[in-house]
Amino acid sequence: MEISRVRALRGPNLWCRHTALEAIVSCAPTERSIAELPDFESRVRELFPAIGTLQSSGYQGPISLAHVLEAAALALQTQAGCPVTFSRTAATVDIGVYQVVVAYSEEAVGRLAFELAQMLIQATLQNTGFDVDAAIARLRDTDEDERLGPSTGAIVSAAAARGIPWRRLTQGSLVQFGWGSRQRRIQAAEVDATSAVSEAIAQDKDLTKKLLHAAGAPVPIGRPVKDTDEAWAVACEIGLPVVVKPQDGNQGKGVTVNVTNREHLEVAFRAAAEVGGVMVEKFLSGNDFRLLVVGHQLVAAARRDPPHVIGDGIHSVRELVDRVNADPRRGEGHATSLTKIRFDEIAIARLNAQGLAPQSVPAKGRRIILRNNANLSTGGTATDVTDDVHPEVAANAIAAAQMVGLHVCGVDVVCESVLRPMREQHGGIVEVNAAPGLRMHLSPSYGKGRPVGEAIISHLFGHGDDGRIPVVAVTGTNGKTTTARLIAHLMASSALRVGMTNTDGVYVNGHQIDSGDCSGPKSARNVLMHPDVDAAVFETARGGILREGLGFDRCQVAVVTNIGAGDHLGLNYITTVEDLAVLKRVIVQNVAPTGYAVLNAADPMVHAMAPSCPGSIIFFAADHHHPAMATQRAQGKRTVYVDDGAIVAAEGSWRERIALSDIPFTRNGSIGFQVENVMAAVAAAWGVGLNWDTVRRGLASFSTDAGSVPGRFNMMDYRGATVIADYGHNPDAMRALVAAVDALPAKRRSVVISGAGDRRDDDIREQTAILGDAFDDVILYQDACQRGRADGEVLALLRTGLAQAKRTRCTTEIRGEFNAIDTALARLEPGDLCLILIDQVEQALTHLTRRVAEAGQVAPADSNANARVSALAH
Repeated sequence: MEISRVRALRGPNLWCRHTALEAIVSCAPTERSIAELPDFESRVRELFPAIGTLQSSGYQGPISLAHVLEAAALALQTQAGCPVTFSRTAATVDIGVYQVVVAYSEEAVGRLAFELAQMLIQATLQNTGFDVDAAIARLRDTDEDERLGPSTGAIVSAAAARGIPWRRLTQGSLVQFGWGSRQRRIQAAEVDATSAVSEAIAQDKDLTKKLLHAAGAPVPIGRPVKDTDEAWAVACEIGLPVVVKPQDGNQGKGVTVNVTNREHLEVAFRAAAEVGGVMVEKFLSGNDFRLLVVGHQLVAAARRDPPHVIGDGIHSVRELVDRVNADPRRGEGHATSLTKIRFDEIAIARLNAQGLAPQSVPAKGRRIILRNNANLSTGGTATDVTDDVHPEVAANAIAAAQMVGLHVCGVDVVCESVLRPMREQHGGIVEVNAAPGLRMHLSPSYGKGRPVGEAIISHLFGHGDDGRIPVVAVTGTNGKTTTARLIAHLMASSALRVGMTNTDGVYVNGHQIDSGDCSGPKSARNVLMHPDVDAAVFETARGGILREGLGFDRCQVAVVTNIGAGDHLGLNYITTVEDLAVLKRVIVQNVAPTGYAVLNAADPMVHAMAPSCPGSIIFFAADHHHPAMATQRAQGKRTVYVDDGAIVAAEGSWRERIALSDIPFTRNGSIGFQVENVMAAVAAAWGVGLNWDTVRRGLASFSTDAGSVPGRFNMMDYRGATVIADYGHNPDAMRALVAAVDALPAKRRSVVISGAGDRRDDDIREQTAILGDAFDDVILYQDACQRGRADGEVLALLRTGLAQAKRTRCTTEIRGEFNAIDTALARLEPGDLCLILIDQVEQALTHLTRRVAEAGQVAPADSNANARVSALAH
């Protein structure tokens, strides 16, 4: 068994909506059925009983080692506590080659599970041992290292429950909620609106006390000190006992409370000095409480008890600590509900103050305090007291948070009880904390957990706000780029700042910020991360979906322009038009329930996608009598079609008409593929909810020159001849181009074409077979990249396609795209027409426009009905 590739599908994909790993697995003949491997199933289940009965859902053939890999990788993750349930193995067209898909919650854990599953299979085949417990422990450790901590995780879970999209920006706790201009960010339990100044104030304990005192909040007296002598002097001045702590610490690090003598103070000073500057303040007797303030509300409160053990008259203090730390709820960090008790010099000093040593055996029932500060990070416990907090105590906590400027604030209070005002019991606020830990409120040791994650999300996003911007995804065989550009233009006409991705680059608010083929998920995610984007339009190509899935969890509108005869067939196991349709259908399956799928009703493959849409459907087709259109209209649902020289949007008895004469780049509707692009874009604008007057203005002002829509039927004059540059590269595109060119007058028609080497032989031949019936002169050129083809192989296929040409009388073969363009231009006479099918879009267009400029002609702007520039969407 060999694994040739493992891909991480980080968004909704061909297989599922979950994040998943997809592996290409090759099995030798004897590995294609475990029935041919004696005792294999019994041995593998003996090594790993949790793998269960080996079977593959929906698969009718024999169970191969690829299926075992799938089952093992999933079961190992579930045994490690990962919330994964989906897996699948599919046989490919290559005998013995399978696609194995297994969901993951953390990518590193999923990849490790694949490695361990392979090791399990090898151990079974070689009849050697496999340490399942060690494997699961590795997975658990990796999961703990990778997954979000409890505080951030609770906020993320609350966002997900409200349908708010989220994205982890780092391996740490920096998370983005929402998209574009409506996004918010958090760092653990700190929100983006909290200033660095406020955080710095909270870090400075002395400054915080001064501000709280100025606000009228009760605080203990004390001040910073430079050394142990000054610390002792301050302690004597304010009166023992005292608290010694870092001036800018957090999580209880270096804090020692109830210091009663100089020896204890010196130990406490050293502990605090390891963290930063040291301060000494009056020790307040009573219990330690943490009050959590979010915005202007107190949302949770807990009493924190210091780490302690109870004597049993048998075990030493150290042994008692070890027994407590053996509790599975206790861990080293913050991933578990409790933290292990630290047994360090501070703990030993606290024991000494109680007349004990680590080896002492305390009497049965005696409570041994190992630290006076009660932070959970040092092993303390928490009891929920939210319902007990006196209104005045709550008001003091809220005032403290606002005085410092923290939107999420942990206020530490020491007093006997939160049932009464602090001043009545000589209590006070001892600290305020930015990015406070939430686990004591989520999973207290005693009492009920509080929905603090929901409180923080509610603070970030008001009721009904999901942080989403309108997202339109566009896919299909032809028409994607122009349709995406036109939709973006219509949105921009509505005063929205639009982010757009396509095969030419990434654009934000009309400015190109990246170039190249950017029709994949990474570019989409970058746009959704941009703070200046109010709406997004994504050209969604097959390659990106296969490689990584979608760059978003769902869209408001999904547009499928067409499938036709397909393109790129035979690559990555997408071998038939039906396979391609299933892949393109992914965006339709991930439309929001309140959104729309805009589908070409005249294309059977596209029409068949309608039942997969969770939202509503808008069908478009030029022929409003098409059965699918007639049925949709009869049901009172949305349709877009052509009638009496106008684009018509219809729903029930309502109609909206836009004359084709008011849409310049359709040339009064004579360019059929442009009319289809307009219908798709109008339907998408309708689905987003754009104003119809705005849509009209946008259609009238849409420019399709080479600068705006490069390589999409860009027309220009060259010494009295018409030159058209286009990026069409499949049979369906050739048919659309021929139909468009036939509508244009010309004395002699010529075409310049090459072929992409990664297409099927039949597809390459068919392109010139179509062109041979429409053009007098054909110039074949070999492009820069043959994509795995031998020298001259593509030219031979193109030549073969012209064998039965009805019109072509002259065929020329040239090496180099620019040479082919120059040759074609040199042959043109006034009144001729030349279609140039470019391969290197940017470079070829630059070369062509330079030649046009040198000839004294400039490509006209497409600003009125007589303009001669239009764009074929690819």
